Amino acid sequence: MARSCDLILSASCIVTQNDQREVIRDGALAVTDGRIAALGPRGQLETEWRAAERRDLGEALILPGLINAHTHAPMTLLRGLADDLPLMEWLTEHIFPCEAKLTTAMLEVGTTLACAEMLACGITAFADMYLNETAIYRAVDRLGLRALVGEGIFAFPSIGCADPAHFLDLARSQAEELAGHERLRYAVSPHAVYTTNQDILEGCALLAEELDLPIQIHLAESKEETARCLEMYGCRPVELCRRSGLLTPRTLAAHGVDLNNAEMDLLALTGVSLAHNPRSNMKLASGVSPLPTLLDRGCNVALGTDGAASNNRLNIFYEMSACAMLHKIQGRNPALLPAQTVLDMATRNGALALGWPELGRLVPGVPADLAAMDLTRPGLVPLHNPVSQLVYAAGGDEVRLTMVAGRILYEDGRFPGLDYPALVKEAKDMGLELRTTVAAQYAPGKTRP
Repeated sequence: MARSCDLILSASCIVTQNDQREVIRDGALAVTDGRIAALGPRGQLETEWRAAERRDLGEALILPGLINAHTHAPMTLLRGLADDLPLMEWLTEHIFPCEAKLTTAMLEVGTTLACAEMLACGITAFADMYLNETAIYRAVDRLGLRALVGEGIFAFPSIGCADPAHFLDLARSQAEELAGHERLRYAVSPHAVYTTNQDILEGCALLAEELDLPIQIHLAESKEETARCLEMYGCRPVELCRRSGLLTPRTLAAHGVDLNNAEMDLLALTGVSLAHNPRSNMKLASGVSPLPTLLDRGCNVALGTDGAASNNRLNIFYEMSACAMLHKIQGRNPALLPAQTVLDMATRNGALALGWPELGRLVPGVPADLAAMDLTRPGLVPLHNPVSQLVYAAGGDEVRLTMVAGRILYEDGRFPGLDYPALVKEAKDMGLELRTTVAAQYAPGKTRP
């Protein structure tokens, strides 16, 4: 007797990303209660399962939802405001002053726009660290994505916390609000070693240990960060994090560019995951992460976009191709970072980095988080090797459908439940307001911040 399910989704190709990295030609999957009940050849699955709804996507490729392991969602509103600058100048002289002008409404609109952008290119989960994170995760919740979120913790006031002495109290209260949430999880998130101090870093480590929470931090992003850390603490950033208790299997460190051999060994030994952000690192000229060596040492490395102010897209397909190409030319070796390794970074490794190991693959029992690509688009024809096509040929605009927990959040240019034209208008108006603020900030006679 056929078993019942909510939905049968069929397509000409399914890239499962299971342990065997199985690719199913002419396949289908059954979804029940937001989870994958079964998948396999279309004929077999449609015989064994009876569905309340059937969707045949035809010439399409279904893959696990992509995971963006590092971003700052509301920075979509800052996209293009300060480009072609080195990291520290970009951050301290442009981004921090602009962020001081962000309102709660701006944070919510910027986050909603970020979620729409990510859904449209197949991203179903992401890690976020920003300011006034409560406004951010409520916007994410309305859109239906998954996210690991955390208030950026500093040694100075922010728009999220006026008194630095209360950052850990704020983090505790936000974590308590999200406890038990199906799609949102909390991470204690010290911004970086140079924007905090050792007491704050140690306090973050203790809070994360007490509440059994993940940790997010920018780490070893550039040689300039290392120089500042040496000046401030007499040691390099990874060593300062070790002394502070921040290197744990629950830790997600963004960038990991300026690393020596001993530090890579230490990150591997302590089980820290790294979010590699190739396009942001290239744009800010922060350097090239020693990614092949990190992978050889056994580090779990995922892919992130960073914020839209430093990339300027929230598109993991772009990151996959950039990652593969960057390290091949850096290593003068075309065999470095093969397509399957890079796709793993964008799916399975990202899931581990977010502490959500059930994501990033399509197997029975896991959440039905997936994307479907249009295989009739000229850039994806013919389909010799599906994994290679995803990494080297796809650009994200081929995504037809994105689903989280069995719910379709994006399909053929539409976002069910979201008034997208109204969102675009709000984002444009807020962008103009921020641009006007920046113009006034640098008017003749004004001193730089």
